[in-house]
Amino acid sequence: MPSIKKETEGVSLAIRVAPRASRNELAGVEAGVLKVRLTAPPVEGAANQALVKLLAKTLGVAKGKVRVVSGERSRNKRVLIQGLSPKELRGRLGL
Repeated sequence: MPSIKKETEGVSLAIRVAPRASRNELAGVEAGVLKVRLTAPPVEGAANQALVKLLAKTLGVAKGKVRVVSGERSRNKRVLIQGLSPKELRGRLGL
């Protein structure tokens, strides 16, 4: 189960990103962190933008509701998703 925390604006989720992968995909959960593979390189925020786009599409929310709140220059990130409860997030991720 990934680390999901209820925040005042929504829920936050711990993520580990693998940039320059062969395709964009959620790759499961390992050690309490959701693993995400992205085709984008980790330069000039490209991987962060790809992450926001993938999560928004997967969760069925607008891109403006998904924001990287920590770890912008790291593989380990915390992402805030607005407008979802922890239960809704788990359901949409299939956890």
